Amino acid sequence: MKNDRTIDLNAIAWDAMRKYGFAPGFPKSIAGEVETISETLPHTGEKGVLDLRFLLWSSIDNIDSQDLDQIEYCERGPDGETLVRIAIADVDLFVPKYSSADRHAAHNGTSVYTGVVTYPMLPDRLSKGITSLLPGQDCRAIVIEYSVLPDGDVRHGGIYRALVRNKAKLVYEEVGGWLDGNGPMPEMVRETPGLEEQILLQTETIRRLKEFRMQQGALDLETIEANPVMEEGTVRDLVIQQENTARYIIEEFMIAANGTMVNFLGDAGVPMIQRVVRTPKYWDEIVATAAFYGEKLPEEPDSKALSQFLTRQRTADPERFPDLSLTVVKLMGRGEYMTLEPGEPPFGHFGLAVSDYTHGTAPNRRYVDLVIQRLIKSVIDGKESPYTLEELEDLAEWLSNREQTSQKVERFMRKAAAAVLLQDRIGETFEAFVTGASEKGTYVRLITPPAEGRIMEGEAGLRVGLRVRVRLIGADPYKGFVDFAYAGRL
Repeated sequence: MKNDRTIDLNAIAWDAMRKYGFAPGFPKSIAGEVETISETLPHTGEKGVLDLRFLLWSSIDNIDSQDLDQIEYCERGPDGETLVRIAIADVDLFVPKYSSADRHAAHNGTSVYTGVVTYPMLPDRLSKGITSLLPGQDCRAIVIEYSVLPDGDVRHGGIYRALVRNKAKLVYEEVGGWLDGNGPMPEMVRETPGLEEQILLQTETIRRLKEFRMQQGALDLETIEANPVMEEGTVRDLVIQQENTARYIIEEFMIAANGTMVNFLGDAGVPMIQRVVRTPKYWDEIVATAAFYGEKLPEEPDSKALSQFLTRQRTADPERFPDLSLTVVKLMGRGEYMTLEPGEPPFGHFGLAVSDYTHGTAPNRRYVDLVIQRLIKSVIDGKESPYTLEELEDLAEWLSNREQTSQKVERFMRKAAAAVLLQDRIGETFEAFVTGASEKGTYVRLITPPAEGRIMEGEAGLRVGLRVRVRLIGADPYKGFVDFAYAGRL
C-alpha cells in the first residue's frame, strides 16, 4: 500500500462524483450568470413583503456552515401555545427556473457531503452569500407560521414573503452542550439581549413537539456515521456526530414547517412532491429482529409498537442501540419522493409518524426544496403552478435517484477515509459490533476508531449485534475497502 501522503482523497471524491453521475464542478456559463446577479434588495415598502427584521431571528448549524437555509423565532401565545416562525431563504428569487444554475442544481439534485470535500448544489456566491441567511445582512425569505399547542400538536398557519435579518449564528455543539448541561452558555447567547429566553422557549416548544410525535409512533433511531478529521490533506481520526437538544430544535421545527407547507399547498389545490417512507416492506424481518432481543411485535406493521420496542432497547443497551437502529432503517426501506395530487390523501412518513411531510426547508442544499418553494410562491402570488403534474412526477423519480446515489458517494468516501486511517495497521486486532449479516456479506463497526468494514474470513454464523474481535487484513482507499478476518467472540 502506498504511503498515506500520496493518497489524494479530494481526487478520489471527484472521481466518485463522476462515477455516480454527478457534475462535481460548475461550468463557466454558471459562473458568468451568477456574477451578474445583484445583491441589492429593497428594504421597505415592497408590496406583499413583510418587514420582520426587528424580530430576534437566530440560526443553529454546524460550526463551518455558511449555506444557511433557515432561521427561527418563537413567541408565547394564548393558553400555553407557542407561535413559531421559520424563515426559509428565498433561493428562487436569485435562481429562476431554467437558468444555468437551476439546470445544474436539477441535475445533481442535492449538495453532496463526502466528509473530505463538499460539492454544493449551488455556487458559493449564491449558497454561501446571496441566498444564505447569514447574520448581519438583510435577506428575502419565505416565512412559515404555525402554533404548537400545549399537548405538542400543531395548528398550521400562514406562509408569506418577508424581509428578515439573522441576529445570531449559533453552533449545534455549543448550544447543545449548554442546554444539556455539558457546557457553558455560548458567548453569542450571553451577549445578545433576549436570546437566552428565546432559545429556552424554543427548547420548551420542541420538547412538546417531540413528545407528541413519539406518542403517535415516531421512531427514535440513532445510527452512527463516522466523519473524517482532516489534517494536512490526510485523515487523522474518525469522529461521530453526537445528537443533542440543539439538533432536536432544528429537526422538530423543520418537520412541523414541512407539514405546514403540505397543508398550505393542499388547501390551494396544487399538485406537489411529498416525502414518503412507506409502511416497511420487510416488517416480518423487523419482527424477527425484535424476537432476537426477546420482544414480540405485532404481525402487521405498527409504528407505535416498534417505537416502544426501540425506546426500551435504547435504555437497556445504549452501546448496541445504533446498530439495532441501522438494522431497522435498512429493513424499513428507503425514503422517496412521490407526487401528491389535489384531494389525494397523503402517503405519510412511517418513521416520523406524520402523514403530511415534504422537503422544503433547505433550498440551498436540495433541489426538491427549491421546487416546493416555487409552488408555494405561485400560491402566494395567485399564479398558475410553475410545474405540470407530469413534470413533478419526473422530478420526484429523478430526485429520489439523486438522493440515493449521493448516499452511495458519501458511504464510499467514509470507507475510503477509514481505509486511509487504517492502512498502516494491517494485522492488528480490534473490538467491533456486527452491523450486518446476510447473503450480501457480514459487516462490522469498530469500537475505536468507528470505522466500518466487511468480514472476509470466518464470518459464518455471526449475527447482528454480536460483539466480536476482528483482525484487519486489508485497506484500500481507492476501492473503499476495509477488510477483516473474524478473530473470536467477546
